[in-house]
Amino acid sequence: MPDAVGAIDQGTTSTRFIVFDRRGIILAQAQREHEQIFPRPGWVEHDPREIWRNTHAVMREGLARAGLEPRDLAAVGITNQRETALLWDRRTGEPLHHALVWQDTRTDRHVAALARDGGRDRFRAVTGLPLASYFSASKLAWLLDHVEGARALAEDGTALFGTIDSWLVWNLTGGPDGGLHVTDVTNASRTQLMSLETLEWDDAMLGVFRIPRAVLPKIVSSGGVCGETRAPFPGVPVGGILGDQQAALFGQTCFSAGEAKNTYGTGCFALMNTGPEPVASTAGLVTTVAYKIDGHPPAYALEGSIAITGALVQWLRDNLGLIGASGEIEGLARSVEDNGGVYVVPAFSGLYAPHWRDDARGLIIGLTRYANKGHIARACLEATAYQTREVLEAMERDSGCPIAELRCDGGMTVNDLLMQFQADILDRPTLRPKVSETTALGAAYAAGLATGFWKTLEDLRDNWAVDKRWHPRIAAEERRALFAGWGRAVERSFGWVEENA
Repeated sequence: MPDAVGAIDQGTTSTRFIVFDRRGIILAQAQREHEQIFPRPGWVEHDPREIWRNTHAVMREGLARAGLEPRDLAAVGITNQRETALLWDRRTGEPLHHALVWQDTRTDRHVAALARDGGRDRFRAVTGLPLASYFSASKLAWLLDHVEGARALAEDGTALFGTIDSWLVWNLTGGPDGGLHVTDVTNASRTQLMSLETLEWDDAMLGVFRIPRAVLPKIVSSGGVCGETRAPFPGVPVGGILGDQQAALFGQTCFSAGEAKNTYGTGCFALMNTGPEPVASTAGLVTTVAYKIDGHPPAYALEGSIAITGALVQWLRDNLGLIGASGEIEGLARSVEDNGGVYVVPAFSGLYAPHWRDDARGLIIGLTRYANKGHIARACLEATAYQTREVLEAMERDSGCPIAELRCDGGMTVNDLLMQFQADILDRPTLRPKVSETTALGAAYAAGLATGFWKTLEDLRDNWAVDKRWHPRIAAEERRALFAGWGRAVERSFGWVEENA
């Protein structure tokens, strides 16, 4: 009887394999980094072959460290960097080009040209997404137009397109020898080619981006067995696929409308489950598929992206030298009782959700002779909490559904001062789970559900446990004044970059 589930967590900088037991506890893990390739300014690429080699290696290493055999795994799940796109030859298994990473901006001009006819929101009603180089469709279009022979190979089905989940499943299930060409609904919903209503590739969107249907993978559920592994070990069901932020939502067991999570990393990704119907955003958010389990209707989500959070701490360390290591910021921020009237708006390259202001730039405001480096450090931490509140309030406005508590994960959640201030400024509890690897856990949960290792969503809820909970402690008037100050600071960051400058 299998007593564990494995999860491949293929991220922007590394690939991990984590083995979980029935309680959702980590038994073992292995990790390998891969090269970041920068051919030109704004271009970011990965070598898909290196990613597959690393995946192959960490699966073997992780299973060995757990002291298990392949027969001990009930299933393998996959979670991945979402919008990274690649083409490969189904006959040889060789990529036709490096993968274009989600951060890559080479298609900005193509996207801007499409936006001139109808604006950046012209396809929101179909896809839930604004026009942006972030999403996969323009990357695929670039590959088809710039890689010699790619379009002809795509049109006759010889070339295959996929996000990283598709590449991994294809290799895991046989590669050139019968590998499965699939993607799940969460990853498909980030391509800008899938209809949120039908959960199928949309003919009109394929026409806009000049994408031949033969190149696209089959769209499958997030939780459902799509095949069995043949490498690096045979016979394990591949049972769950989720894009990384949706996997974190699933790992946090946010299965009901109004439940939300925020992942605190270099930036922040907040997702709120909105239930079985997509909710169109009028407040600068993205509508996306949260997950779909076989035999059940899909769940949708609103997502808000914040560009600079943990990166602001790195800026204090690397650019200003106020701290020697990122972990020192909490001690420095605790050296003062409050922010001393200082606010930091980290609009280093504009502001993301919910403002979407390209003309904004970063500022430190409210300085007096009283202010010191402790106040600046505290203001940097508080900026993360203020931005999170803005996104959550946008979610509540769009959905009409209140958020009772915020489940948090990611590297910054070790900072107790930040987590307490997050609860204070939100005026609702902030929770950190005992198992912090929520992204990999979400993929494992989806795979385990697909194979009966876990029977119901309630089994997963029973596994979820709180490591620490922070409750609001400040008075309503103080909360109002602090957030009003943040609003004034944000307004002053607008308009710094002049049009046509």
